[in-house]
Amino acid sequence: AWIAVRGALDSAVPLLLSLVVLLWTAGFDMLYACQDYDFDVTVGLHSVPARVGVNRALWIARLLHACAFLVLVALYINVQLGALALLGVAATGALLVYQHSLVRANDLSRLNAAFFTTNAFVSVILLVTFGGASLYRL
Repeated sequence: AWIAVRGALDSAVPLLLSLVVLLWTAGFDMLYACQDYDFDVTVGLHSVPARVGVNRALWIARLLHACAFLVLVALYINVQLGALALLGVAATGALLVYQHSLVRANDLSRLNAAFFTTNAFVSVILLVTFGGASLYRL
């Protein structure tokens, strides 16, 4: 879409945004895959949790989300959108930390809350804060 509108890939913005989404998605997909650990091991699927265990998979998810947050900070610095976008960065970071506080290797009972609820909030927060800041320069 960026190239279609601008006619060129003349900025780091679409690449940074794509990397944020890729890392964020990989992190929450890793969390979600942990619930299938027993099945994956039983039938011989080679998921990351089945290969390295749930605890290590959770650490990989944390690392992916930490990287997503750092790239989001780089995106914020690159676009220089102001306080509203900065609020979105901070809220996203807080939600990612909260998401990981809900899930433990020996207790995945709150995985749905961690996965569905926090990711829905992150999506809306990023849309409202970065979108609003882009439109209104807040």
